[in-house]
Amino acid sequence: MEFRLLGPVSAHAAGEAVPLGGTKPKALLATLLLEHGRVVSANRLVDVLWGEDPPDTARALIQTYVSTLRRTFARYAAGDLIATVAPGYVIRIDPQLLDVEVFTRLLASGRAAAAAGDQSAAADLLRQADALWQGPALSGLDATELAVQASRLDELRAAAVEERIAAEIASGQWGDLVAELTVRVGRQPTNERLRGQLMTVLYRLGRQAEALACYREGRDVLIGELGVEPGPELNALHHAILRGETEQLAVASHSPELAGPGTVHPVPAQLPPVPADFTGRAAEIEALAQALLPAGGAPAVQVVAGPGGTGKSTLATAVAHRSAEHFPDGQLYAELRGMSDAPAEPGEVLSRFLRALGVEQAQLPEGLGERADLYRTLLAQRRMLVVLDDAASEQQVRPLLPGGAGNAVVITSRDRLAGLSGTTLTDLRVLEPDEALLLLRRLAGDSRVDEDVDAAQRIVEYCGNLPLALRIVSARLAGRRALPLKPLADRLADESRRLNHLSAGDVGVRSSIELSYRALDPDGRTTLRRLGWFGVPDFSPWVVSWLVETSPAAAEELVEQLVDAQLVEFVGVDRMGGLRYRLHDLIRLYARECAALEEPAEDLAAAVARALRGWLALIHRAAVDSPPAEIRWRRPFSPHDVSEELTALVIADPWDWFEAEQSALASGVERALALGLYDLVFEFASARNASAFMGANRFAARTRVIEAALTAARRAGKPHDEAVILTELGQLRYDQDHYTEARRQFRAALSLFRELNDVPGQATALAGLGIACREPGRFAEGVHFLDQAAALLHDARDDIGIGYSRRIAGSVRLELGDYTGALADLTESLAAYRRAGSRLGEGHTLRTLGLYHRARDEWAAAERRCAESAEIFHELGDELMEAYAVRALAKARMRLGHHGEALPRLEWALSVSHTMGDRWGQGATLRVLGQLHLAAHRLDLAEACFDAAHDIWQSMDVPVWQARLDLDRSRLLAARGDTAGAQSARASARRVFHDHGAREIRELDGDH
Repeated sequence: MEFRLLGPVSAHAAGEAVPLGGTKPKALLATLLLEHGRVVSANRLVDVLWGEDPPDTARALIQTYVSTLRRTFARYAAGDLIATVAPGYVIRIDPQLLDVEVFTRLLASGRAAAAAGDQSAAADLLRQADALWQGPALSGLDATELAVQASRLDELRAAAVEERIAAEIASGQWGDLVAELTVRVGRQPTNERLRGQLMTVLYRLGRQAEALACYREGRDVLIGELGVEPGPELNALHHAILRGETEQLAVASHSPELAGPGTVHPVPAQLPPVPADFTGRAAEIEALAQALLPAGGAPAVQVVAGPGGTGKSTLATAVAHRSAEHFPDGQLYAELRGMSDAPAEPGEVLSRFLRALGVEQAQLPEGLGERADLYRTLLAQRRMLVVLDDAASEQQVRPLLPGGAGNAVVITSRDRLAGLSGTTLTDLRVLEPDEALLLLRRLAGDSRVDEDVDAAQRIVEYCGNLPLALRIVSARLAGRRALPLKPLADRLADESRRLNHLSAGDVGVRSSIELSYRALDPDGRTTLRRLGWFGVPDFSPWVVSWLVETSPAAAEELVEQLVDAQLVEFVGVDRMGGLRYRLHDLIRLYARECAALEEPAEDLAAAVARALRGWLALIHRAAVDSPPAEIRWRRPFSPHDVSEELTALVIADPWDWFEAEQSALASGVERALALGLYDLVFEFASARNASAFMGANRFAARTRVIEAALTAARRAGKPHDEAVILTELGQLRYDQDHYTEARRQFRAALSLFRELNDVPGQATALAGLGIACREPGRFAEGVHFLDQAAALLHDARDDIGIGYSRRIAGSVRLELGDYTGALADLTESLAAYRRAGSRLGEGHTLRTLGLYHRARDEWAAAERRCAESAEIFHELGDELMEAYAVRALAKARMRLGHHGEALPRLEWALSVSHTMGDRWGQGATLRVLGQLHLAAHRLDLAEACFDAAHDIWQSMDVPVWQARLDLDRSRLLAARGDTAGAQSARASARRVFHDHGAREIRELDGDH
């Protein structure tokens, strides 16, 4: 399958156009293709498709678009092109099947041929490149971000066209160019290069008068529209035509740009060499090289900023070498020593530059201003490239900037130099993992990496993809040729000594970071130390305010100081609109070293405790407004002051707040465990689960917090805390569909609670045992546990507990066909939740009541209850439970004959379950989708849904639900006329229903 982006977005296979749908799926596909081979996050896709105002269902719509594209591609045997890779999607294709890649390759080959002097071959290659275009790039799409990409591609095409014309002129192929150039100059009358090419061709064809008229017309346009005279190149060409200087015309005809006047002057070539093993950065090199092309007006000034060790200098040097051909008057280079104790003085640098430009020592002006004036004067009529490496500040750089439009400047700095006007910033980060591994290959050798790829990947990970760190590691390997990679990887795994291994001679990661650290003010250094000591993967300024005991506004300023120093990286905006930042792993280790050396241990522990207590205060405050639906208890909370602004933000949307903070929360708890803050770890773990919004399938964060808390309880020798956390672990295993393991943890907790005579704890563990018996079909056992729990909770007058235990008991009795008992349980549950003010619990019970009415074939009542439930979950922002309610509602509406309404609701519910990693929800939704397709006699689709549900449930201990699927399959087989198969599937289902006492046995026997 071939893909085209150079024009309308399209795909073609087997000689026909592949249908791609509307503009949104096309924009999604275009985004993936432009990043082919690299993962594009779902968040970025949302930004591309909807900008700043995405719909609430944006992520679900993206999943739908991807699924539709996959189904379409599958018809052409290409269904696996788009893969789901956290945190988004990636498309993997042969680059030769994407027109953008073919165009880029042909353009590069054409330029190489031109540089080698083969102008005829260059012209042919560039004609092939231009022939790929079917119109403006990415035309027909309305995504702002893609408009930027389209503009970049269109500019590349324009450059390729001009270079092709230059090659045709240089190779004597000017016969057919007059018409084309006349049209192009008419469209771009201020483009001096095109006008110069037209003048050259006209003169070569003996039409000198027309060439001179073309110049006069261009001069009038430039003065009239832009208020400027033609540039020196066009003026030089004009004079050459006036005088008939064919030699000057020959220079103009083959140069990538029009040549300047023939003044003789020194041509400096000061660029340092590019390391032979330079790797990656293809996108940055291409963007910078294009940006440096002279375009009239002011000189192009490019700033490459980034942390120490990211390869800024090497990148700048590589770009400068690539672009050197466009600057025939030479290249100037200066190392400004911005991070040293003695940065280069601008006057000294200008002295060197002026001497390189032919100024004698005796003629050098004394003052900085006079030197800068002479420097700009000399460069005004030249085309030179200036590279200023490791700049300290705007003040150091300003005198070194030329004024002539034909010049360009590349500046590298750890500072973004935001005070310089007219610059374009390239914010350089670490290498991509595949680029970092390739660099290690080039440095250490392919054979060494191939012997142990796993160890190589670990080394790359421990180096944080930082080029400097990888070069140091490779230097160590070079001196130990017999040393395999694994021992080095094992040494780097030790965080406490990693920076020791990342130094060689006078070069080291530690010393590189130290330059930036020492340049901070005292508060900035304290902030970096405590962030490193805390060690969370990402953070908001609020966390900094707790760590250093300052106001949120002051914390933001401190964070920005670290960002400006390239010690902290801004990573984006979270779902609540808050700014998120992170430390590179090696900077975190350095900061932790400094913390241990420069601050008392008790101050550092207190800082971590303040951060956790800040989070705890928010969790407890949110729990007040979001009472849980399950039995929970907490220790008395130690009050902690938190900003009213932050509290209001969290209360407004606790779900999104936790989504943003969950990874940091888990890391913070693990750090507190390592520091021996056991009580705080337990308090955090139990509080985290006390709030209703903390639960829904966030397994990774929950697992880390619970495991840390269990370790803390055991180390502290506190059996009650251990029992509480075992209960939480049982609930986690239940939510993960590991029912046997869930029952094991609940039993362990129950045993401890009985030893401690803790009645609420016993009730919680018993209720957990009851629910963990439900899905495996152990209904009678489940009711036994749940009734015991309810009795204990009644005595304790715990309305939340009563609501929970009676709701689960009602659902289990429903499975047994005890409708009277189920309704009594559910009615009591609803009343208890309402007394407790738990909207979440109310939503759960209303959904279960909907299932009760559905089992009784009371479809209108089922629809009403499920709709009420879905509305509550939507109001609370609980997307997973909303999906459960919507699935039940869709089934009710399907049975009421509203099939058209049911399908999109079910597809949305399926996408939510998939996103949340909810296997149970996926299986249940696929089953209902299969029933919908079966009712519409779409038998193949029904079978596909049933098969997918079977694959999910086969890996889970859910025999009754698998039997229900067998019953559905029997109806499918009957619809296909396979009577024997239908009877066999029905009999298999009946045996399971009989063994577990499920309500379906009565239905199959005709009792209901």
